Amino acid sequence: MDSLNHNSSFISQVDLMLRSHYYPLLYIVAIEEEPIESALTTIAAQSQRQIFLWDIVRGWNDNNADKGSIMSALLRISNPLEKDGTLFVMKGLYPFLKTPYHPSHIPIIRQLKNLARELTRTRRTLIITSHTLEIPDELTEEITVIDFPLPNILEISDLIRSTIAPEAIKLAGLGWEQLVKACQGLSRMRIHRVLAKALALKQQIDDSDIEAILWEKQRAIKQTGILEFFATQDSLKSVGGLENLKAWVKIRQNAFTEEARRYGIPNPKGILLVGIQGTGKSLSAKTIAHEWRLPLLRLDTGRIFSGIVGESESRVRQMIQLVEAIAPCVLWIDEIDKAFGNISQGSDGDSGTSRRVFGSLITWMQEKTTPVFIVATANNVQILPAELLRKGRFDEIFFLNLPTDPERQEIFKVHLQRLRPNRLREFNLGLLAQESQEFSGAEIEQVIIDAMHCSFSELNSLGNSRRDFTTADILLAIKETVPLAAIARDQINNLKRWAAETGARTASNDLALSQELKRYANWWELNN
Repeated sequence: MDSLNHNSSFISQVDLMLRSHYYPLLYIVAIEEEPIESALTTIAAQSQRQIFLWDIVRGWNDNNADKGSIMSALLRISNPLEKDGTLFVMKGLYPFLKTPYHPSHIPIIRQLKNLARELTRTRRTLIITSHTLEIPDELTEEITVIDFPLPNILEISDLIRSTIAPEAIKLAGLGWEQLVKACQGLSRMRIHRVLAKALALKQQIDDSDIEAILWEKQRAIKQTGILEFFATQDSLKSVGGLENLKAWVKIRQNAFTEEARRYGIPNPKGILLVGIQGTGKSLSAKTIAHEWRLPLLRLDTGRIFSGIVGESESRVRQMIQLVEAIAPCVLWIDEIDKAFGNISQGSDGDSGTSRRVFGSLITWMQEKTTPVFIVATANNVQILPAELLRKGRFDEIFFLNLPTDPERQEIFKVHLQRLRPNRLREFNLGLLAQESQEFSGAEIEQVIIDAMHCSFSELNSLGNSRRDFTTADILLAIKETVPLAAIARDQINNLKRWAAETGARTASNDLALSQELKRYANWWELNN
C-alpha cells in the first residue's frame, strides 16, 4: 500500500484549507522533507493545481531561478502572470523567521504579510516547510500551522514490507508485532537506515534486530534534547509499601489493550504523585511502565525552556508529536512543580514563556486521545496552578507520605533481598524499621550502602578477607544519619494538611495514616 494512503487525514485537512481560499500561508512542521513533498504533490495532482518548490541553494525547481534570494522568490508568488490556484512550497525559511528584526529580514516579513492579503484573491497558496516551528509575532494571524505526522503502525508495516524482500523477513506473529512497535517514533528515513544496516550485516531481519531498533530509538529520542528513553527493569516488587498505589496500577494493567477499548474503557490519562524527596515517586513511574509493558519516556522540563523566543513552544509541539507517535507509552514528567510552580501569580520571570508552555501542555493533557499515560511527580504541590490539579488532567492524585513501620520493614526487605538473598533471615527487619522512624525509602537504601562501606573497609578477625555487613552496621549508619524529615518538618506537615484538605488519595494502605490526615484537617479547620 502507498504510504501516502496512511496520511489521508493530513491530505484531506490541507485540501480542505486550499479549497476554502482563506488559508494563504501554511506552515507545515515535518522532520523529513521527502514525505511532505510527496504528500503535497499528491494534493496538487488531486486538485489539478500546479506546484513549485524552492530552496535557497537551488531556487525554484522549474527554472532554478531566484537562488539565494528570498525576496525575489516571494515576488514571483505575487506576479500576476502566475496561474491562479498554484501551490508555492518554500523550504528552510525558519532562520529568517527566527530573527524577524534583523535589518535584512524585515522586508521579508513585510512581503509575507502582503502576500497573505493578496493570495486570497488569486487562490494561490504559499506553503512553508521546516523541521522546527518559527513564527514571528507579526505573522501569527496570517500563518496556519500544521504538523506532518510520524509514521503510524500501518505505515510502518507497509514501509518494512516495501523495503525488505519477503523471504528476508524471519519474523511472524508476536515477533513481527514487536518489530513494528519498536519502529514507532522513528522517522521513515531512520527506519530505512536501521533495516538496511541489518540486511547488509546478515541478509535478513529477525528477533536480534529489535534490540538494535530500540537502541536507534533511544538515540533518536536523546537527540531531541528534551526526552529520554528508559528501558526499566523495576517491577512492583521493587517498591516497598505503597499498597494502594500498587493496587491501582495492577487493576489498570490491561487498560491500553484493544479488549479494553471494545469494553468501552477510555484510555487512562495519568496520575500525579506528591510527596517529599525519597518517598518513591520516581521509582513508581518506572515500575508503572514495566508493569504495563509500555515504553517509558522522561520529559526534561528544564530543557524545554530556551532563551530564544518561540523555541520553547516549538519543543513542546515536538515532544507531543513524538510521544503520540510512540504511544501507547508512559510519559514521566519529573518534578513538575519546579517547571510550573507559581506561574499563576505571573512570577515566572520569562516574558510569559512558562505560561504559554504550561497552557499548551495542559490543553494537550485534557484533549489527547492517544494512549499516552502521564506520571507527574511533585515535591511542593502547593505552588502548582489549580488548573493542573482539577479533574480531567489526571485520573488520580496520590500522596506519598514517609513510610510506616510495616513499609520500612518491606523496604529493608526489598534492598537486602537484592543484595544478600541468602542472608536475608540474618537481618532483624523489625528492629531496623523501629530505629529508622521518619526515614524515607531513599534514606533507607543509603544507610544500607553506608553499612556496606563500613564493613567492606574492615578485614575479618583472621585479617585475610572482608567481613560482610550486619544488622549492627545498618543500625550504626541509621544513628549517624539525620533524615530529611527532621529538617523539612514544616514541608511535610504542609503536605499532610494539603492531602487532608483536598482528599488526595494516600499511596499507602495504612489506617493510622488516614486517621492522621483527618486529625490534620480538623486541626486546620479549628485554627484557621
